[in-house]
Amino acid sequence: MKAKTYRLKNVLLETGFEYEGNEVVRTNTALHTVEIEDGKIKLLKPNDPTANAIDAKGHLMLPAFKDMHAHLDKMLFGLHWEAVSPTRHTVKDMIAYEQKMIPTWLNTSVERTGKMLDFLLAYGTDFIRSHFNVDPTSGLKSLLNLEKALASKKGTLEAELVAFPQHGLYYTDTLPILKDVAKLDAVSFIGGVDPYSLDGSMERTMEQITKLALDNNKGIDIHLHEMGESGIKTIEFLIDRTLENPALKGKAFVSHAFALSRLTNVEAEKIAARLAEAGVGIVSSVPFGNMIMPIPTLRKHGVEVLVGNDNIQDHWNTFGSGNMLQKANLIAELYGYGTEFGLSRALAFATRYKLPLDNQGNQQWPKVGDEASMVFVDASCSAEAVSRISPVTSLLHKRNIVF
Repeated sequence: MKAKTYRLKNVLLETGFEYEGNEVVRTNTALHTVEIEDGKIKLLKPNDPTANAIDAKGHLMLPAFKDMHAHLDKMLFGLHWEAVSPTRHTVKDMIAYEQKMIPTWLNTSVERTGKMLDFLLAYGTDFIRSHFNVDPTSGLKSLLNLEKALASKKGTLEAELVAFPQHGLYYTDTLPILKDVAKLDAVSFIGGVDPYSLDGSMERTMEQITKLALDNNKGIDIHLHEMGESGIKTIEFLIDRTLENPALKGKAFVSHAFALSRLTNVEAEKIAARLAEAGVGIVSSVPFGNMIMPIPTLRKHGVEVLVGNDNIQDHWNTFGSGNMLQKANLIAELYGYGTEFGLSRALAFATRYKLPLDNQGNQQWPKVGDEASMVFVDASCSAEAVSRISPVTSLLHKRNIVF
C-alpha cells in the first residue's frame, strides 16, 4: 500500500502536572505539530502554526477510545424506539423473546450494525469487543452479518469477537454449534452466561467453556449476572482454572460479575487479590443504584477492569450512551475521582489504560512510533474532558481520518 503521510498543526498535548505542594492542581499543555506516516506517528515537534498541515484548531489529542463490551449483532438501533418491557424480568424471559425476534432482526442487522458503528466512531471509539449470539435460532447468521458490517468499515476501526451462547450451552442445544464456531479464526473469545441458573450446573458448563478456549487457543469472557454464592463460585472456578492453565492468564474475563457488588470490604479485597494473581479481568458497564461494583478495590490489586457500553438501544437496557468518555465520567463521579489527578486517571477506563501522562506527570503518550489512533476533543486537558464529557471533534484510526 502506498505510504500516506500528513501533518497536523495546532495539536494540544499534555506535557506534565503542575503542583501546589504534593497536590496536582492543573495539567500543563502545549501546542504541537504531529506528522503521521503509514499509520504511525513519525514526528512530534513544537507547533508550527504556519505549516502546510491539517489544522487541529487547538483541540486536545487523546488516545482513541476502546469499548470493551458490546452486542453489535442484536441491538434495536435503527428500528423504531422501544423501551425495555415491564414483563420480561429474567434471562430466560429474554431468551424466549430473542427466539421469537432474532429472525426478524437479522433481516436488517447488517445495515443497522453499520449505522451503530458510525455512531460509535463519532464518539471517538476505534476498538470494540463485541459478543455475537451462538444459539439454535441464530445459527451462524449473527456472526456472518456482523462480519459483513465490520468489513464495510474496514480501515476505520478494529473489533475482537466473542462467541456468546446467550441461550445457554445446555438450556438450548447450543454446544455443537459453539464447538464449530470456536474453531474459526475470526473468534477471539469463548463466552458463556449464568451457568448455574441457566444450565443447572456451573461446573459442567464452565469445564466445557474452559476446554473449548484451551483447545482452540481462545480467551474466555463470560456474562455473570448471578448474585450470591453461585456467582462467587463461578468466579472462583475461573480463577482456579486460569491458575492451572497459564495460557489463559490475561485472556480470561468475567463480564458484569454482579456478585462482587454484594461482598464486604474484606471479601472484596480477598477475591481481588486472587483475580490479580490469576490474571483474570472484570468487564463492567458500570452499574449503579444497588449494584455498585468494587472497581477501586479491584484496581488497587492490579485487576484489569475493562469498561463498555453493553446495551445502547436494545431489549435488555436502553441507557448505554455509546460514549466512553461518559463511562469514565460515571466512574469518576461514583468513586470520588474528582480532583485534577483523579479525573485524569479516570480517562484510563475509556482508553484501556493508555494515558498521556504517567502518575508522576511524565509524558508517555504520544511517542514517535506509536500507532496513530487518536481522538480529538474540545477540552483543555483530560481531566476537563472526563468531567465535562467534552465533545469529540475528530477520530483517527491508524492511517485514516474516520470522523
